[in-house]
Amino acid sequence: MATLLKNLQKVVPIRRARLRKDVETFKRILGVQRFDMGVVCMDNRKIQHINNIYRKKDIPTDVLSFPFYEVVAAHGICHLLGYRHETEEEWNEMFQKESYILREFNRLTGSHLEPLTKSCTEDW
Repeated sequence: MATLLKNLQKVVPIRRARLRKDVETFKRILGVQRFDMGVVCMDNRKIQHINNIYRKKDIPTDVLSFPFYEVVAAHGICHLLGYRHETEEEWNEMFQKESYILREFNRLTGSHLEPLTKSCTEDW
């Protein structure tokens, strides 16, 4: 399956082809070839910002990982129900619905999922 790579920093040179090959090798070793994955390389300021949003830790960290399918599925279901995010008001309404869906999912499954937020990506 797909591996998405995005480099948002300029401090460390990233050899994208090599990184993609290595990630695919890791997936093959673990027997999870049918597994989509996104790798985003970013500077300390950006990862600290995201770490603060999702983990309430205002420090940089080396890795953050998110279970994406459930969050994307909740987002997609909202779209199928007619929610949009073209305006600030629409985005807020859709975000509230996604939050509700994921809170209930968390309650039923013991997960700790949250919808992706605007503030997480607005500096990218």
